[in-house]
Amino acid sequence: MAATGLGLGLCLCLLAAGCVLAVEAAGRPDGMNVLFIVVDDLRPVLGCYGDKLVKSPNIDQLASRSIVFNNAYAQQAVCAPSRVSFLTGRRPDTTRLYDFYSYWRVHAGNYSTMPQYFKENGYMTMSVGKVFHPGVSSNYHDDYPYSWSIPPFHPSTEKYENDKTCRGKDGRLYANLVCPVNVTEMPGGTLPDIQTTEEAIRLLKVMKTQKQKFFLAVGYHKPHIPLRYPQEFLKLYPLENITLAPDPWVPKKLPSVAYNPWMDIRQRDDVQALNVSFPYGPLPDDFQRQIRQSYYAAVSYLDMQVGRLLNALDDVGLSSSTMVVFTADHGWSLGEHGEWAKYSNFDVATRVPLMFYVPGMTSAAASQQGRIFPYLDPFSHNLGLVPQGQSKKVVELVSLFSTLAELAGLQVPPACPKTSFHVALCTEGASIVHYFNSSEEKVETEDGCEDNNRCHTEEPVAFSQYPRPSDTPQWNSDRPELKDIRIMGYSMRTIDYSPYYTEVVSEITFAFVLCACLKTHLQRTHRVWSPFCETSCSSVL
Repeated sequence: MAATGLGLGLCLCLLAAGCVLAVEAAGRPDGMNVLFIVVDDLRPVLGCYGDKLVKSPNIDQLASRSIVFNNAYAQQAVCAPSRVSFLTGRRPDTTRLYDFYSYWRVHAGNYSTMPQYFKENGYMTMSVGKVFHPGVSSNYHDDYPYSWSIPPFHPSTEKYENDKTCRGKDGRLYANLVCPVNVTEMPGGTLPDIQTTEEAIRLLKVMKTQKQKFFLAVGYHKPHIPLRYPQEFLKLYPLENITLAPDPWVPKKLPSVAYNPWMDIRQRDDVQALNVSFPYGPLPDDFQRQIRQSYYAAVSYLDMQVGRLLNALDDVGLSSSTMVVFTADHGWSLGEHGEWAKYSNFDVATRVPLMFYVPGMTSAAASQQGRIFPYLDPFSHNLGLVPQGQSKKVVELVSLFSTLAELAGLQVPPACPKTSFHVALCTEGASIVHYFNSSEEKVETEDGCEDNNRCHTEEPVAFSQYPRPSDTPQWNSDRPELKDIRIMGYSMRTIDYSPYYTEVVSEITFAFVLCACLKTHLQRTHRVWSPFCETSCSSVL
């Protein structure tokens, strides 16, 4: 249902800048709004995750009112497959998307999405910035009109993202990897994430007068490359304070199939000028420090945008009636074991931040004259805020669909059957709401669970996967097209697996090997082999 109870007037208002509808004041209906914030390429380098260097006061403040998951994992460490996975609640082997070049509704099944489900349950659903990956994988329109009540918003300056806008020491413009900029010199005098924040704030101001609940998804591009951000953020990270990764060398016994040759990094002008050898590099130490410095600066720039957005939620009086979810599509390697970017099953590429602010469930008492999210300047605030609650449970982004449905009081979609290509509404990730207040101690087996796929006694397990065109690094190893994929690597993580198990296969027999290994491990550690594990394994057959 699109714009239930508001009709065409609200849709036109939402699309027109500065428009305000005259609606009689009335109480909001039962149930909460949803502000869903997803970031591109953000690993958990945040103060709330224990990072001592990065300045992220606004995200840390959100964490101080939230339940924070320390071990959350993406299902594939590349943009389109990860986003389609968590937005549909299906794993990449079910969406059949491992690259950027197919639309799941055509090539896999007509699966409902998380925003579509909220829309069909009476929510106004809105997308700002990068939520779905643009292009073929979301049918060129971010899955509109299925998922969204109004056409998604993309910043007008997004088209300049890969242009030559980085000023070099010689005064010329380049398409660099490391790209601190004077914003006033940029096309339009702004940057895409700034425009995204402004549009999201505008929509919040419109929605504050409405009776209808909303699902607002806001997608930020940084710290995705190029690392283009306002140059003043460099001041937060003097280069002399930046170290190399703790393990910056390619391990001697690293299986070559596990390595990604970071081709997107190599294509940038400043990296090309270094004439780095393929496939193992390495990059010069001083340039490695510059990349890490700019990544951290881009994270603080992101933090400023998140702070402005959450402060606006306070300004319109919706902080106490809106749950906030903050996560990323995957992580990013910062020189660990000689790798950069994502494109692998390594922990630094698949582990993501994940936190939920739910009024009345996770939130602490309001502060500063009743404000929950007062804006904190990254240049002057370093409060060391700690999460309201933390969980060490291993969780997956594929569980977001079920989790948000439960938190919103909607009927949780059923678990998918073993073969679900024909099923429009089901999920392959169980809700994790039961972890919000649960003990971190080992849970013993319970009898009488009505839904075997939703029992909460299983060992939490996360599965990630990545395709390769060959067992040795190739020019297309990072982003192979479906026709070129010859190998799929699957990694499994549990809280006490040391630290995880990976199986690289070129035949379908991988599933039996992987699941047999998991089953043996759970039996050895006296954990439970649950029907959910069975479903997780069977979904890749």
